[in-house]
Amino acid sequence: MSKNIIVTGTSRGIGFELVHLLANQGHNVLALSRNAKPVSNLQFDNISSFAFDLCEKGDYEKVTEFIKQEWTQVDVLINNAGALLNKPFAETTFEDFEYVYKTNVFGVSEMTRLVLPFMKADGHVVTISSMGGIQGSMKFPGLAAYSSSKGAVITLTELLAEEYKASGPQFNVLALGAVQTEMLEEAFPGYEAPTTAKDIAKYISDFALTGNKYYNGKVLQVSNSTP
Repeated sequence: MSKNIIVTGTSRGIGFELVHLLANQGHNVLALSRNAKPVSNLQFDNISSFAFDLCEKGDYEKVTEFIKQEWTQVDVLINNAGALLNKPFAETTFEDFEYVYKTNVFGVSEMTRLVLPFMKADGHVVTISSMGGIQGSMKFPGLAAYSSSKGAVITLTELLAEEYKASGPQFNVLALGAVQTEMLEEAFPGYEAPTTAKDIAKYISDFALTGNKYYNGKVLQVSNSTP
């Protein structure tokens, strides 16, 4: 049975792979990213996309209007968009922190808040975090803004699961280890991750469709390496 699924951060990497995996399975996908071209260039009747910036308040209204007019309900939300900054803490400015948190925390919060009224009791909100956001995990210099923001969405997810446990939907987090994406290459030139974007997208899509039967308010560590 096909579901209505929203994925953020879809112009490349994991999000791009996710959209096409889900569409090929027959699901209706709304693909959101600042650059809508890579997805809209591919002709799938069940993929909708438009340019969307998590940091722009006005863009959220476009999402609400789309849901009301095209779908009426959302089954799955995958908060995948993220900003990765690798910079020594002493050089990390207020604006740097603000940008990372606006995308990785405030964006997740606002997108979730807007979509919730359209979700049923068995809906699933999956937020993509990082192993760096796990307390007690190995930490890396230069990732103060990024990893702390990824820790914030883990706690946010636990709180939402508690707040909505009587009515649904379910909320879970996948904390990923290093995945070979353009974003990783930009932040860590030359580093080779053991996992491809396509491989991890397959795991995320399966979890998004079925994981809420078994998990709620949980963070699953999806990593076969350090980081």
